[in-house]
Amino acid sequence: MAEAACPASCGELLQGWLFGGEKLISCPINWFSCVAVSEGIPIPQERPRMRQMVNVLLDYWQEPPELTAGLRIEYQSTIPIAKGMASSTADIAATAQATARLLGKSLESTELAQLCVKLEPTDSTIFKPLTLFDHLTAQTQIPFDWQPDIDILLLESPQTILTEEYHQQDHHAQWRDNAPLFQQAWWQFHTANQRHDYYRLGEACTLSAIASQSILPKPCFDQLRDLVEQTGIYGLNVAHSGSVVGLLFDSHRHDVNYLRWWLRQKKISEHYPKIHQVKLIAGGIR
Repeated sequence: MAEAACPASCGELLQGWLFGGEKLISCPINWFSCVAVSEGIPIPQERPRMRQMVNVLLDYWQEPPELTAGLRIEYQSTIPIAKGMASSTADIAATAQATARLLGKSLESTELAQLCVKLEPTDSTIFKPLTLFDHLTAQTQIPFDWQPDIDILLLESPQTILTEEYHQQDHHAQWRDNAPLFQQAWWQFHTANQRHDYYRLGEACTLSAIASQSILPKPCFDQLRDLVEQTGIYGLNVAHSGSVVGLLFDSHRHDVNYLRWWLRQKKISEHYPKIHQVKLIAGGIR
């Protein structure tokens, strides 16, 4: 048996139109999909994308396709599905690495990216550093050397949005219309990375979230921006093709109990009934 785990994402730190196409920087968090691959009879409740990834790998390594019938995939994941939390990327990336380990193969993150996008739009959680990534083609992969230490209050909406269906819709005109705002977010992110500036990072994320509002609006967004201003937390980020929102803060500097109280008082928790405290972590497969 071989095992691997890949983190979920609290939406994206940034997503928008850059360098002639849509790019993103995922927000990996300490919430994982764990996959085990072993020799044995496949179980009926496996997720279809996991088996598809095994078959893609066997073809990539020029292994006999019938080998798939003797590989058993088991998984554990509580990552919410269809919320913009990279649950599917976590599943297929962990499956790929576990399969590689079982078969004695090596699989670099750049290879993994190319294989994942064959199946679906892919989050940059597969890379260890924060990475600007073309999630549709894997052609752009720009890593950043700063790993921010940030706490996140993840607001989970009951609304589900299938990433595949979202990407079947044509949002190009809206992304291009918002390109100047996203360009500003991109440069703020660059500056934040160079200076290790948490407030600039939060501002970059908030600008990207504002740009996303015209495409996939989040309930109570203006109130959440007011909360950022009133409490002095770093900012907020969103799932640009999902429904979750993240409040970015430092648990040693900011009062998380006040944030939770404020969300209840303003009845925002009615729109986001599940609230999780998580951390921004390094991405990559464990």
